[in-house]
Formats: sequence, structure tokens, C-alpha cells
Amino acid sequence: MGVRRIRPIIVRRAPGRPAQARVQLSHGIRPAAIGRGSVRPLKREGDEGTPLGRFPVRLVLYRADRVSRPRVGVPVRAIRADDGWCENPHDRNYNRLVRLAAQSGADSLMRKDALYDYILVLGYNDRPCIKGRGSAIFVHLAREGYTPTAGCIAFSKSDMAAVLAETRRGSSFLVMR
Repeated sequence: MGVRRIRPIIVRRAPGRPAQARVQLSHGIRPAAIGRGSVRPLKREGDEGTPLGRFPVRLVLYRADRVSRPRVGVPVRAIRADDGWCENPHDRNYNRLVRLAAQSGADSLMRKDALYDYILVLGYNDRPCIKGRGSAIFVHLAREGYTPTAGCIAFSKSDMAAVLAETRRGSSFLVMR
């Protein structure tokens, strides 16, 4: 018996809407928000684009005080009060999960809104990490009306449940134009 390949979750830019996407899941097409800068083949820090390519799901983070632990086949961890993500290309921890410090170039993952109640950390610019090539490319919850992100892929809560149901070891997102 051969190894069963897992099909990627396909993300395609929505026609006429550069900051929205249509995402192919196993049970249909779902809407999503993408970066304000649309899909970018050459992603750079701060361009607000969603990178073009195939990116594995490395880790799922969740707010244990708000939502239940997702049952997925990839590593899962509750977000802690001092968790952040380093987006400073001059910091040695660039594009990594870090503990927040007073002078760090990191953004808190413990947000007041619900956008980061679930975070799928995608394997973008991490192996190896190239300074300035972009950081913090996540799949997270969308704002009302699917307004643009800073480069992430964002779903409604019900569609995020469908994404999590499909997430297992070897899962990836294939971002296309």
C-alpha cells in the first residue's frame, strides 16, 4: 500500500476582488480575506501581500480562554499572555514565536478581538528564514465583511471550523493568483 498524499487547501484570488479569495476545501468553496496587497510572488516585510506558493501548516495556536482545543493532526498549543510573533527583520528572532518583552519588535498574539482565537502558523520564510522576506503569515479568523489582512488568510468562524477539520499532518495551503 502506497503513501496517501494529502491534497493542499487551494487559495485563489477572487475575480475582481484583489484582497479576497475563494478557498477549495474538500466539501466546497469558502470565501476568505487575504492581504491588502493581494497575492505576491516576491513577498517583502510590510507589503501587506499574501505570498504565492505552497506552505505547510506548522502549528495551531488557540485562545483556551475563548475556544476549545482543536483536534488536528499537527502540533497544538494554547496562546499564553506573553506570546508574541517577531516581525522585526533586524531581530535574531525574526519570524518566530517569542515571549513578549518591553523592547521587543513582536506583536502580541493575545488580542482583544477574536481574530487570533485560532491561528494556523504557515511554514512561510522559516526554513531558512531570510530577513525582510516577510513574517507572520497565518490563517486566522476574519473581520466582518472579509476586510483585507496584512498578508494572512482569514476565514469566518464556521469556515475556520471546516479548515481545522481538514488539518492533519502534511496539510498545506497552496496560494495561487
